[in-house]
Parts: sequence; structure tokens; C-alpha cells
Amino acid sequence: MKQREFLIHLLCWGIIICFPLFFFGQGDGHQFALPRFLRTLGGPLSYMIVFYVNYLWLVPDFLLSNDRNKVQRFIFVNMLLVLVAVAINSVWWQTFTQLFDLMNNKRPPMNHSRIPMYFHASLMEVLIVSLSVALRIGQRWQNMERRRKEAEQAKTEAELLNLRNQLNPHFLLNTLNNIYSLIAIDGDKAQKVVEELSRLLRHMLYEDQEGTVPLHKEAEFVSDYIDLMRIRCSNNVTVTTNINVDEDDCTPIAPVLFISLVENAFKHGVSPTEASFISVSLYNDNGTVVCDIENSNFPKSQTDKSGSGIGLEQVGRRLSLLYPGKHTWDRGVSADGKTYRSTIRIEI
Repeated sequence: MKQREFLIHLLCWGIIICFPLFFFGQGDGHQFALPRFLRTLGGPLSYMIVFYVNYLWLVPDFLLSNDRNKVQRFIFVNMLLVLVAVAINSVWWQTFTQLFDLMNNKRPPMNHSRIPMYFHASLMEVLIVSLSVALRIGQRWQNMERRRKEAEQAKTEAELLNLRNQLNPHFLLNTLNNIYSLIAIDGDKAQKVVEELSRLLRHMLYEDQEGTVPLHKEAEFVSDYIDLMRIRCSNNVTVTTNINVDEDDCTPIAPVLFISLVENAFKHGVSPTEASFISVSLYNDNGTVVCDIENSNFPKSQTDKSGSGIGLEQVGRRLSLLYPGKHTWDRGVSADGKTYRSTIRIEI
């Protein structure tokens, strides 16, 4: 048994053994307290035998097994065990009763029927067996529940790791496509994009390996990514940001959680010919992290693979796994179809 379990057992049996001391009368004389106390030990002794034979051996090895024959043996052995325990209790009681009578100069009592006493003792032993069974089943249920939670946690962590591993190549692929497009248009811009990309990858290689990162670092990452995406935008695109996070804000947040939303805004909110806008806000509202993104809506065609929405699916799944019941995600297109808005609120 574990140390904590051992101490609990020791305390409980100590209370049971010492309980009769509270009923010893003052008028019988203190000189007879010891034999009277010893006389009461037969019951707890027999209870302990029945309890621990069941608790340590019969219940785990026989009753909780899947073998029907072992269950039948459990019942048979317990019947014998109860009989032995009742006999021990009876012999113990009679021995110390006689000793007490001799010390008190009393005549031995007349022989009366002991059937009620045996019935009472047998009933108590059966209750002790039931107690050991209940405790073992309760422990088994707790262990099963603990293993189930550990399995769920391991599954969740594995799924989150898989999502993050999917996100990184997805992010890198889209950025490389941007660089490829810039090379033919503006080599200097393409070179600057590569420099920005190296900074972002450094963040993803080191910061993203942690379960959470400080909010101010994630805000810096989002800001750098917007600067990276802004380079390839033409003059007809208006990009505004409101990254209102203190430099010492260490609120823990899942890393690279909002990048897919920003990426989606640049992907679907920019037109090569029409005036476009993108607005990104990220702030901490008294313990609630808010990421609000609004952009003009230019949906991709069905044949455009870049509009597959893999990143948004990953965001939704990560939110469900990391912040169950602690987040909201409102998103949709305006009534005129010209504006798309996505707002995530996370209670930390």
C-alpha cells in the first residue's frame, strides 16, 4: 500500500480499536480496564483478518477477475473465512470474559444460547467483506478513470502536435509562393521578404515548441507576419493594424494561433484590380484575448487550391482542444457580401 493509504488504514483501525474505551464506566474500577479492553479486541482482530484477506487477495485476484470459477471460489472461501473469524471472535471473548470474572470475583454466567451472538458476529463479518469489495471496486474505477483521462490527454496532445506540424508547412508553402511571385516583379522586395521569413521561421522553430508563449511575443509575431504580407500588396490595398499588447504582457497563449486568420485575410481580402482593405486588431481585454480581423471579401474560385481553408479548420480544431468552453469564434460575410469579419475571444 502507498504511504497515504497506509496512514488512512492505520487511523481507521485505531479508531475502531479504541472506540470501546469511551464506554467503560467509572464505577467498575479502573483496575479492570485492561482485561475489559483486551476482551473487545477480538472483534477488530477478526474484522482485520477478513478485511485484509479480501482487500489484498480475494477481491483483486478472484472477484474482479473475468473467470467465473474464481468468483465461485471467492464466495466459498469467504464463507469459510467468516466462520473462522466468528470462531476467533467467540473464543477471544469467552477467554477474556472468564479472566475478567475471576479478577472481579464473579461467578461464571450460566450457559445461554449463543445463536444471536453468532448471528450478529456473522453479519458484521459479511459487512466487512462488503466494505473491502466496495473499496476495491472504487479504487478500480478511479484507476480506470485516471487512465482514461491520461489517454484522452495523450490523444489531445498528439492531435495538437499533428495540427502544429501541419500548420508549419502550410504557412511556409504560402509564404514561398508569395516570394516566388515577388521575384519576377521586384527582386529587392523579394529579398526583404526572405529576411522577414527567416525571422518568422526562427520564432516558429523555438517559440512554437512550447505549449504556450507570452502574449506579447505572439503579438510581435503577428505584427512581423503582417509586415511580411504587406510587402507584396499593391497601392490599392489599405492595411491597418491595432496590436495593442503591452511589451510585458505575459498572458499565456497558444503559439501561432492567429496566423491562419491573418493569412486568410490577405488571401481573400486583396484584389489585384479593385480597392481592398485589411484591418487586424489584437488586444487583451481584462484577461480575454481578442483577435478581430476584418477585410474586403474577394472569395477564391473552386479551382484555386489556395482557398481550400485548411488553415481555418486547424484554428477551429486547436481552439476546441485548447480552450473548450472558454472561447468564441464569430465569423461571416456581411449582408452585401463585400466584407468578411472574424473575431476570436479567448478567456485565459
